[in-house]
Amino acid sequence: MVVFFKNLSNDYLELLNDNEDFNVIIQVNESTNNKIFKVHSAILRKRSLYFRNELTNINSDKNNIKTINLNHVSIEQFEIIIKYIYGGVVSLDGIDVSFIFEIMLVAYEFFLKNWENFLKLF
Repeated sequence: MVVFFKNLSNDYLELLNDNEDFNVIIQVNESTNNKIFKVHSAILRKRSLYFRNELTNINSDKNNIKTINLNHVSIEQFEIIIKYIYGGVVSLDGIDVSFIFEIMLVAYEFFLKNWENFLKLF
């Protein structure tokens, strides 16, 4: 068997940046800034118990889009989390230790699959 996980990971990360065929909008709101992430419920449900529960309890709009508002997570934190959800990659090189601690708390809140493997590196 030949396995191409790197290609698969890159394909999913490209899907994250593609604005077509999404069915969930995640709005990350900071005090002076906000960002919208257009994502896919199937991936969120499979990779995060938090998002599985949220998506179960949210109604779709007329375009069959569900919206989740995250007011307690920074844009920078969520960008790292969503890249992990889609591609299984985490890059925290040069990141402050206190930020790493904060993102670990967010990851636990989202019940991210296999996040504990990342923690073993620290």
